[in-house]
Amino acid sequence: MITVYTILIADDEAEIVELLRLYLEKEYNIVEANSGTEALLQVQNHKIDLAILDIMMPGLDGLQLLKKIRESHHFPVLFLSAKSEHYDKILGLELGADDYISKPFNPLEIVARAGALLRRVHHFDAQIIEEKADEQIVLGELRLDQSQCLLYRSGEAVILTSTEYKILELMMKQPGRVFTRKKIYEAVWEDFYVYEDNSIMVHISNIREKIEEDSKKPVYLKTIRGLGYKIEAPMEQ
Repeated sequence: MITVYTILIADDEAEIVELLRLYLEKEYNIVEANSGTEALLQVQNHKIDLAILDIMMPGLDGLQLLKKIRESHHFPVLFLSAKSEHYDKILGLELGADDYISKPFNPLEIVARAGALLRRVHHFDAQIIEEKADEQIVLGELRLDQSQCLLYRSGEAVILTSTEYKILELMMKQPGRVFTRKKIYEAVWEDFYVYEDNSIMVHISNIREKIEEDSKKPVYLKTIRGLGYKIEAPMEQ
């Protein structure tokens, strides 16, 4: 049985909502909203698999809406906005967004990004359940349960976004290996890394906040200056 996923498109520009609906409705169920408040109601009334959110919306803006969504939902979120400043992008990622595209955009890129996000979450989960139901990765006090796509720290569940989970899964499978930003991006986003930005750095920072005792002095997820990042069990004291 083929699963048809539901995508929420929220933007106060009706033309953009209509454009994205035309490109996405062939493969997905589409739920629409023209304000942040309306989008929140749609999240409460539908099972959403992916949200495409504008930042500048009346009622709740996209950043406020994302905070509300992350209180109880962990589906991937793709931001799109006329704002191109790095601050807005970084803030969105810090709040739990999975990806970001600036306006004006190519609708085909939105389709590609949406498909990649959904594959990461749903196809990856199905593969784990089928092929790796009993596999767990343990690193110090961290335990990655691949059957449930959950991370535990000292026995306590750690809430991760889908992107954070994929980054950790990639790195915990090969502890001690140094991963460049390019390698992480191409493995997790399933796309070519064509330009340098701060996305990976922000996701790494968010992960550290969740797994480290002191994110300023990480013992698990370390930066290798000039090369990239690696994860390893902390050294015995």
